[in-house]
Parts: sequence; C-alpha cells; structure tokens
Amino acid sequence: MTTVTPQGRHVHANGIRQHLLRYPGPGPQMLLIPGITSPAITWGFVAERLAEKFDVHVLDVRGRGLSEAGDLDYTLDAMADDAIALAQGMHKPIVLGHSMGARVAIRAARCNPGPFSGLILVDPPMSGPGRRPYPANWPWYGDSIRLAQHGCGIEEMRKFCPTWTDEQLALRAQWLHTCQWGAIRITFDGFATDDVHADMPHIKLPTRLVSAGGATVVLPEDVAELKTLMPHLETRRVEGAGHMIPWDKLEGFLDAVMDFSV
Repeated sequence: MTTVTPQGRHVHANGIRQHLLRYPGPGPQMLLIPGITSPAITWGFVAERLAEKFDVHVLDVRGRGLSEAGDLDYTLDAMADDAIALAQGMHKPIVLGHSMGARVAIRAARCNPGPFSGLILVDPPMSGPGRRPYPANWPWYGDSIRLAQHGCGIEEMRKFCPTWTDEQLALRAQWLHTCQWGAIRITFDGFATDDVHADMPHIKLPTRLVSAGGATVVLPEDVAELKTLMPHLETRRVEGAGHMIPWDKLEGFLDAVMDFSV
C-alpha cells in the first residue's frame, strides 16, 4: 500500500470557512463527514485506504478541527447545508457519513439531492422523537473534551477509548480540544430531537447502510425498519465491530464500502 499524503485546504461555503483534507485517489469523488467528535485528521488512516478507489475529501465539520468555530449555528440543518454547499463545488461526490455525519448526509440528501451521487451511511444514531435514546451518555463527550482542553496524553484518553491503539489515542488527545464544547452539546441533544427517519422516504439516491455488529446503535430491527422507509437501501454489517467501525475492524469496514458504486 502506498502512503497517501493529505492535501489540506480551506474553502468558503455556506457562509463560513470550512477545512477539508484531500486524500487523492482515482475517483469518483467522496465527501467524508465524520462523527460528532472526530476532526478530519483522525480519519486519515481510513481515508488513505479509501483513496485506493475514491478521491477522498474529509471534512472538519463546523466547530471542529480547523473549520470555523465560535458563535455559529450547530444544528443538523446547518451542517446539512454545509454538505450541500461543499458538494456543489465538487463533482457529484458520494457522501460517506459516520454516526452524526450519516445523519447530516440523510438530511442533506432530503433537502437537496442534486449535488450528490450516492450515500454511504455508517452506523447512524437511530434515536429521535419517541425513539430509544442514543446509547452513549453525554459525560463521555463532555468530560473528555474538558480533559483535552486542559491537556492530556495517551493514558488519560485510554480511559475513554480502551480498545484504541496508542497512535489513535495520541491523535485524539492532540485534536479533541478543537471540538467546541457547545457545538458538541447541541449536536448531542439533536440526536434526541432531529427526526431523520422522516427524511428517509424522500431519498432516492443510491444508498448503503453499514452497521456495527458489535454495537447497539443500529439494531437488526432498525435495519428492517429502514428497508421499509427506503426499499432501495443496500445493507452491510461488520461483525464484531463497535460503533467506531474502522477503529475496530478496518478490513471489515473496507469490505463493506469499497464496492459501492452509483
């Protein structure tokens, strides 16, 4: 495997400065939207492999990484508008969204499917109005962000992510402080109030759901429900993987996404 050197760039889209890391590949283009506390750089080891097939552009979601932060709108709708604006400057990318990023992809594809060619939804939270809560608790996020803001190392971060490698932990300890506490809180609260299930019947783009077999974010009954909402939905399951699927089962994750085509 050849190491891919990322190319960072800032663009002005949807009224703010947005930072992306590009991992050049043969194409088609892929816009990768990470989860709630994952700056773009933390997906580098995954993007390098995805770049064997796709031209990968990993987003620092607003309020995270090197993208604009501060007094901004951090709702799901705002993040979806970001994805739409970024895709309009690309060549109809496939959107791969993980967790929160998958919910962003769903909302964006309902609001304006035109700029996208397809969706890969990786373990999206199934929570929402009247539904079971997201299985992670707020202190896991809030406490780890405060720790990173204070300054921490691998061993302190291991308490939150005990199965991760030292390299993965070091990267999280280095970058987690860039996740604005208030932005993360708004996103977390939105897991309970945003109804992405209502968006799904409106989505006609080629779509694949990738779920974690070793987590409870997407259960088998959820997959069955989503198939009724989106009959064209493809599904893949990565057995033995937790919610951070590539961190646990990278090869299984790649097997589940690399053959996606539109």
